[in-house]
Amino acid sequence: VLNTDYRCDDFVVNDTKLGLVQKVREHLQNLENSAFTADRHRKRKLLENSSLNSKLLKVNGSTTAICATGLRNLGNTCFMNAILQSLSNIEQFCCYFKELPAVELRNGKTAGRRTYHTRSQGDNNVSLVEEFRKTLCALWQGSQTAFSPESLFYVVWKIMPNFRGYQQQDAHEFMRYLLDHLHLELQDGFNGISHSAILQENSTLSASNKCCINGASTVVTAIFGGILQNEVNCLICGTESRKFDPFLDLSLDIPSQFRSKRSKNQENGPVCSLRDCLRSFTDLEELDETELYMCHKCKKKQKSTKKFWIQKLPKVLCLHLKRFHWTAYLRNKVDTYVEFPLRGLDMKCYLLEPENSGPENCLYDLAAVVVHHGSGVGSGHYTAYATHEGRWFHFNDSTVTLTDEETVVKAKAYILFYVERQAKAGSDKL
Repeated sequence: VLNTDYRCDDFVVNDTKLGLVQKVREHLQNLENSAFTADRHRKRKLLENSSLNSKLLKVNGSTTAICATGLRNLGNTCFMNAILQSLSNIEQFCCYFKELPAVELRNGKTAGRRTYHTRSQGDNNVSLVEEFRKTLCALWQGSQTAFSPESLFYVVWKIMPNFRGYQQQDAHEFMRYLLDHLHLELQDGFNGISHSAILQENSTLSASNKCCINGASTVVTAIFGGILQNEVNCLICGTESRKFDPFLDLSLDIPSQFRSKRSKNQENGPVCSLRDCLRSFTDLEELDETELYMCHKCKKKQKSTKKFWIQKLPKVLCLHLKRFHWTAYLRNKVDTYVEFPLRGLDMKCYLLEPENSGPENCLYDLAAVVVHHGSGVGSGHYTAYATHEGRWFHFNDSTVTLTDEETVVKAKAYILFYVERQAKAGSDKL
């Protein structure tokens, strides 16, 4: 009964003058709430009483329950769930949002209730930061086996038109939109408190560590923000042009010589590694005819070379492997296995001025991996692996299971989240 026109910027709702459709929705919602409550009690009882439950783990001889919470799939929303679970396990980023003051956007009889979101509610006062905060707070509490992020998804529909509907979406594209919109909303202040005031309270996010993207710094740029130096040289006159570009993630090509390889154990040649992808990204390359450089000395477009250097590394290094490529009229997937380290990813050789960075500042340990299962960007399924308090978990929508390092390293990674190693963590490398 809900017709959505994606050409406009709102929902189009059919209802009677007496609001009968809305009454049916409210009745269905009450039934759903009752069912969820009963289901939670039943699952909690099973968790407490069953020693055979998959969510129980022996630690130091005693049995403890896993406190991880899954995210319900609202209709092909695994792309969102995989990103949310990954971000929830980046401790510094997650803690910032969880410590923000709560904002109650609804008043009166709808406050605190799960409701169907319609235009008739007049709910235009939406906050991505607030719904993101509430979602993160719901994870890792252990009070429920799965959380339904429909309020967050509703805000996504409202402010990110690209993600309206229930078709499969690109997890990387969603992550970029999410981080960009969180950044913009935090710049405008939150709950009457400016983002900078809250940022100042956290000494680990000092001014020297901030990276500004589209204006003032926020926790998004303080955590994920790095800076690239883009160096272009004219091959005719030798004129060199340099510019600095801020980034929140790096999109890496899988080198063409590895693209026909399907599995880790194929014997025809070496296995592609993350270092191969990073080297391909930063190596000197000659721009083709479609990318001629406008040389200011020659005063016309000329052949040139390009090279990237990393001028500043972020606290969390997000690496996106470009698995989807347009060929003719199709977007094909590169299914090549890419070997990646769990610990000790050394980024020093890609730095513009490596001598200015200490040995520990260039080492990164893996925090989370997003995996795409299937053959196409508009189909398939997304899941995530993430580490929490020394244990690896597999997040598959509402199902969360314990896993191990051996399983994680075999995954065909799509997005990798590496966290800067603290000085006290040692210097072992893989």
